[in-house]
Amino acid sequence: MALQGNLRDFTITQLLNLVNLARKTGTLVVEGPSDVALLTFKEGKLSYAQMDHEDNSLAYILRRTNKISSSQYRTIRERAYQMSDKELGLLLINAGYLTQEDILLSIQQYFINIVQRLFTWVEGFFRFENAVAPPDGKITVRIDLENLIIEGSRRMREWERLQEEIPSLDMALKFTDRPGTNLRNVNLSVEEWRVVSYINPRNTIRQIAQAAKMSDMEIRKVVYGLIQAGLAEIVRPEGMPPPITYRPAFQSNNKVEQKSLINRLISRIRSL
Repeated sequence: MALQGNLRDFTITQLLNLVNLARKTGTLVVEGPSDVALLTFKEGKLSYAQMDHEDNSLAYILRRTNKISSSQYRTIRERAYQMSDKELGLLLINAGYLTQEDILLSIQQYFINIVQRLFTWVEGFFRFENAVAPPDGKITVRIDLENLIIEGSRRMREWERLQEEIPSLDMALKFTDRPGTNLRNVNLSVEEWRVVSYINPRNTIRQIAQAAKMSDMEIRKVVYGLIQAGLAEIVRPEGMPPPITYRPAFQSNNKVEQKSLINRLISRIRSL
């Protein structure tokens, strides 16, 4: 029977553990709400990973891991776009721009980052395709899954806690009323400053995440930090109607009278 199912029933961590214990070879295809991830394994070790809607070329990976500059990335894309990743890697090594270790470490870091992003996927489907290899010309590695599984378990616990603290991304943020507080004197990270620049009761947390290009987990972590620091608080977005409150059709402080009314109502329904 093929290994396939729903992420509601099996987490990514559980799937990695199964692949690791069974020393499976093949490709795990994970279809999420907005992207598709492919994780290829060889005898229980991660050898390749990619996101369908993301540039997964070696040039992009080297730029993402700061091994080459933006101008070098553009030059490679213009002049070596027909080369495979293996060919480009050999060219860069032979030209003395990078070492083999530089390239392999960048690829490993990129593949691990893809897996870590999957840890927060709770909606979607998966299937394991036996003996499906990575695309031709791609550079593969061998990454043990034990540490990834441990990291995945830790991130799942963190994700559950953040969901409890910030259950909805459709709420907005506003600065707290703290007279004398100057944001310039607060030590914030680059990511926190990006979120701070969008804080407005008209912007939902989801919209801020999209503008700042952050995942659900990343935006929750930043928002949680800002709330804990007393700099921001969650509010209902401006223009959003208040929640509907339901009132009973009748109100009475007398429990006996209430019970009598209910019994009469039930009798009336049965007689219809």
